[in-house]
Amino acid sequence: MASRLRAVPKYAFLTVFAIFSIFPLYFMAVSATNTSQDVLDSRMLPGTQLFENFSKLSGLQDVGGAMWNSATVAVGTTILALIVCSIAGYGFEVFHSRGKDLVMAILLIAIMIPFAATMIPLFQVFAELGMVNSLAAVIIPAISTPFLILLFRQASRSFPYEIIEAARIDGVSELGIFARIYLPSMKSTYAAAAVITFMTAWNNFLWPKVILVNNDFQTMPMLISNLAAGYVTDYGVLMLAVLLASVPTMVVFMILQRSFAEGITGAIK
Repeated sequence: MASRLRAVPKYAFLTVFAIFSIFPLYFMAVSATNTSQDVLDSRMLPGTQLFENFSKLSGLQDVGGAMWNSATVAVGTTILALIVCSIAGYGFEVFHSRGKDLVMAILLIAIMIPFAATMIPLFQVFAELGMVNSLAAVIIPAISTPFLILLFRQASRSFPYEIIEAARIDGVSELGIFARIYLPSMKSTYAAAAVITFMTAWNNFLWPKVILVNNDFQTMPMLISNLAAGYVTDYGVLMLAVLLASVPTMVVFMILQRSFAEGITGAIK
């Protein structure tokens, strides 16, 4: 009985914290069903304007196209980043060579450099390649990220090196070791990296805004920005767009949340 009483403050705090965490999602969902004036009046009850707001949104912007562009960027970036960064992280930990620590130090420094500092030269590179206004120009810079390389390298430290040596003695190629032994044992790390990469790529706004000139290639964050940039903003329509943009990331996180937690904790041991 005493232990239950001692647990009351903890659960009370967690309940309050959960309410504060869920409230923005609730307000967003409710606002998507209300008029703009209802949103400004902070109406907290669901309205009847959901289909009307969706009709307005479809008339103002190409929602389907923006969702497809965001999905293409997010999925493409996630798949390629997992391949490139996992191979790099595996190589940094498994292969022993001179200069490896220096390269890792450079990666750590690269994490501290803001993307805005490299945006102009990066734009010039893609302009010379004729790739401005293409989704590939959004995907390529995000394929190799120092954070993911460090994540995979740290996770690789828990992988038994003796297994790799035994596989080499048995004549297994390095690619075979990576694909058939290393990769299956790092599922949680891959899940964590996939969640981080997908959410980052889906929510990316600055670089797509710079490199994608034509609205036919706009992503959901760009669509939301365009909705809010007018002289008169319909907040019900805006909240509906935000809600639609939030659904894919929430679904991905809910599907992979357990593996995400395992992957993150395994990488920081």
